[in-house]
Amino acid sequence: IIEAALATGAQAVHPGYGFLAENADFARACVEAGLVFVGPPAEAIEAMGDKIRAKRTVLAAGVPVVPGRNEPGMSDTDIADAAAEIGYPVLLKPSAGGGGKGMRLVTEPALLASAVASARREASGAFGDDTLLVERFVQRPRHIEIQVLADSRGGTVHLGERECSLQRRHQKIIEEAPSPLLDEETRNRMGRAAVDAAKAVGYTGAGTVEFIVSADARADFYFMEMNTRLQVEHPVTEMITGLDLVEQQLRVAAGERLAFGQDDVVLTGHAVEARVYAEDPANGFLPTGGRLLRLREPTQRLRVDSGVDEGAQVTSDYDPMLAKYIAYGSTRDEAFGALRSGLAETTILGVATNVSFLRALLADPDVLAGRLDTGLVERRLGNLARAQTPDHVLVAAVAERALALEPAGDIVDPWDIPGGWRIGQAGWTSWQVAAPGREPVHVRLRGRSEAAEVVVGDGDPHKVSASWDGDRLVVRQGAITRAYGCVRDGGITWLGADGQAWPLTETERLAAARRGVSGAASGAVTSPMPGTVLLVRVTPGEQVSAGQGLVVVEAMKMEHAVVAPFDGVVAEVPAQPGQQVRLGQQLAVISPLPE
Repeated sequence: IIEAALATGAQAVHPGYGFLAENADFARACVEAGLVFVGPPAEAIEAMGDKIRAKRTVLAAGVPVVPGRNEPGMSDTDIADAAAEIGYPVLLKPSAGGGGKGMRLVTEPALLASAVASARREASGAFGDDTLLVERFVQRPRHIEIQVLADSRGGTVHLGERECSLQRRHQKIIEEAPSPLLDEETRNRMGRAAVDAAKAVGYTGAGTVEFIVSADARADFYFMEMNTRLQVEHPVTEMITGLDLVEQQLRVAAGERLAFGQDDVVLTGHAVEARVYAEDPANGFLPTGGRLLRLREPTQRLRVDSGVDEGAQVTSDYDPMLAKYIAYGSTRDEAFGALRSGLAETTILGVATNVSFLRALLADPDVLAGRLDTGLVERRLGNLARAQTPDHVLVAAVAERALALEPAGDIVDPWDIPGGWRIGQAGWTSWQVAAPGREPVHVRLRGRSEAAEVVVGDGDPHKVSASWDGDRLVVRQGAITRAYGCVRDGGITWLGADGQAWPLTETERLAAARRGVSGAASGAVTSPMPGTVLLVRVTPGEQVSAGQGLVVVEAMKMEHAVVAPFDGVVAEVPAQPGQQVRLGQQLAVISPLPE
């Protein structure tokens, strides 16, 4: 990057919000090469990048911190002693980085040793440092962060807060500003604490100070960490302040003073952002992959920051975020309504995403009422992510098949008619369709697409007509007309409507792959996601118990344990450490114990 900057005559490097944005060595190398690093000094990155050092620094500046122990180089025994002293539940966190990687919630002493080992491996892989700290886990915590901006002349202001409590796997999925929790007094106290934290390390540029706030006592807040870069969610702050944070970063990097003071910062209206990820909420939010066969993003009312195009291949080599949707309104309800509408207009086919989950989450009664905490998503997951594919989608799938099989022109020869032609009444054509959230079901169709009858399972016949409108499949079923995004990929029909997407297949193969361990009556254990085999914990001939760890698969520096589906004996272990595996690829085979 530095060579490219010098070769093109660039004066500065903006590191975005990836790993290099918080890499002190990179910031220092830019300066040594005569380039301006658009961000804080390397010393500030180092001070805040080490969570142990950061907590000591801000504590000395009078900023409250979560009770815990953060001594450098703590051994596993030290961590166990600290956890016993603090009291369970405790949170293990890597000292060298954030983003949820390496974090583990430990609820009882018996689970600590395995959690420490896993957290150290993940932290080492992500940050090159397995140092951990341990702190008290605040029950029903809210994650609220303060945006700060500082110039190199001593001017430092805060730009209000962002509520980031809606998370999965310790990573944010919905962010909003301002927080529905804070009153003006608490907002000002948190803002002053964030400014004090930034000044304590000589900070310049845009940065974010993250706090844990008790959902039951909003006046109690604790410093968590400082992100020494622009945040993914910075647009919501831009929306309510009218400031362009990237412009402010560039002005500060050019040596300018801030053109405004704290009293000039006014928060107007409400903004909310949703992160669209290639992931499967019904499968523990594990990352997904594949080719984006169809991509239609909203074009009205929302700001859409998208990182993909139709036809792009989504792999486990990169962060699974596809886009950010940002909505603004004069009120919170207005902003949330605009965001839900934008998600409903989205069609993404070929890769499983969290779009329909986000829509459901944004309509949750507690979310709408502002009763948030970082555990809400996990508690609601069963209701929000496990919707059964409705019958109308199965009807549309077989209607599409009927359209595809029909002759393009008028029928002049009865032998041109597929699917059971006979003299007299038309015969039935039958498909067995596998769809998300339900067992494979027989769907029967007879007649041509403009006037067909369809029966789903043992149900009653439905009068159906289907046609194409451009690239959309239009299906009329009784008095209801629906339009679907539709594309075929091998043996899979992808259908999308109202922000939802359904992959349907006419065979059992993909249904079995989706069921994975939970449906592995054969004992075949498959990978729940594309990734890399990190550890193989068993060998052929070894006896295992249901739920026992067999293989650890890693994707995006995060570990996922694959477990035995039942008590049995390991028959095969084709998985090898370091091996790249596909979604549904066989990792091991378990034979049942003899009766």
